Amino acid sequence: MVQEAVAQPRHYRCVGIGVGPANLSLASLMHGHAEMTNLFLDKKESFGWHDGQQIPGATIQVSMLKDLVSLCEPTNSFSFLAYLSELGRIYHFLNAQFESVPREEFRNYMEWACRKNENIAFGQEVLSVDFAGRFVLTTPSMTVTADNIAVGVGVQPALPTPAIPHLGERQFHVCDFMSKAVRLGGLRVGVVGGGQSGAEAFLDLIGRPGDDLPRRVVWISRRPNYLPIDDSPFTNDYYTPSYSDYFASLDPATRHGLNARHILTSDGISEATLRSIYQRMYTRRFLDGYADLVALYPNRSVTEITSAPARAWNLALAHNEHDAARENVELDVVIWATGYRPAPLTFLSPISSRLERDGEEFKIDDNFAAIWDGPAGNNIFFQNAARGQRGLADPNLSLNAWRSQRILDRLRGVRTEQQHDSFIEWVTKPVNGDLRPPMPGGRR
Repeated sequence: MVQEAVAQPRHYRCVGIGVGPANLSLASLMHGHAEMTNLFLDKKESFGWHDGQQIPGATIQVSMLKDLVSLCEPTNSFSFLAYLSELGRIYHFLNAQFESVPREEFRNYMEWACRKNENIAFGQEVLSVDFAGRFVLTTPSMTVTADNIAVGVGVQPALPTPAIPHLGERQFHVCDFMSKAVRLGGLRVGVVGGGQSGAEAFLDLIGRPGDDLPRRVVWISRRPNYLPIDDSPFTNDYYTPSYSDYFASLDPATRHGLNARHILTSDGISEATLRSIYQRMYTRRFLDGYADLVALYPNRSVTEITSAPARAWNLALAHNEHDAARENVELDVVIWATGYRPAPLTFLSPISSRLERDGEEFKIDDNFAAIWDGPAGNNIFFQNAARGQRGLADPNLSLNAWRSQRILDRLRGVRTEQQHDSFIEWVTKPVNGDLRPPMPGGRR
């Protein structure tokens, strides 16, 4: 009897897990290299990026040049300008003179990049990754092997402990805003969180027309005020390759302190949004006559949530500067704009014990490859998973293309970075082993 040959899993030079902006950038840069066989898998049935937060008028907080490819390969056919040109709207976009790119436009641009790339497959959840001389990736419908893998599964909603037992249609994360923040006319609605997402939700709620307008909109934030993003030139040097490499060279305690101190360089509110909020509050109170529509509670934390009559919620607030003081706010609906945290990487369980850790993160080298006990030629790259090692720019769009280029360079065995260093001397340069600058006449 002739035994049928068993089909071998298809093999790739690199397989990506997750198709968000980070891995989509890598997939776009790889597309022009035929020798770099690749496949990018995502469990979603189709591309999505903050789809639940596509609030009308929302914009991205970075330049349109910080797209998937432009900052390292400006002539790449997956650039934002190529998208505008292919769809025949590039002159219209220029004439519109957007202060910032509409978030929906940028989302549609990335969806376009997915459609153009035959190496992207949706509806394929990676269940496990093992290693037996090569990486073995298993999904519900197939098994593939790879020399290298790139993990870019992104983030999931972060919620404070008091909120978790109460989640549902009347308490939800802002990621579900578009589907759940409906039929709120006449209700008391609270937004918890003082970043850009909270600001956009609050602005939308207080601007709703007629019967859709809530009776009261409360905005609660732990921050001392509703603070703007710092988008000034020298601050933006924190979002350059030079600073990323400098940051990675620091000790963990210093890195942690810098991230905490500079949080408003990435997680503040755009000045345009703050201005729109203030102007809308003015209009609502003094021109429209809604004297009691808005309540602002900065510098407070939600410590407890209990049920109140008529399907309402009672939120207990603690003031950050008055330890003994407690306030209570009664709301019908609570929207948690409390950010995101890294998504779990359970599919790495078969090999996770072989990877070194840096605090809560997998430790990476200068090319964003995990430090592990496997062969040097088999890499596990991590995208958007090293904020503690690489700084606030790691989950940001600013260094997306550069990071992907550095990964691709590692795989190709080349170095293509050609940008000048920062104007700022981040690294000390000892003179004869002495950090003190020379005095006039050569004295110290």
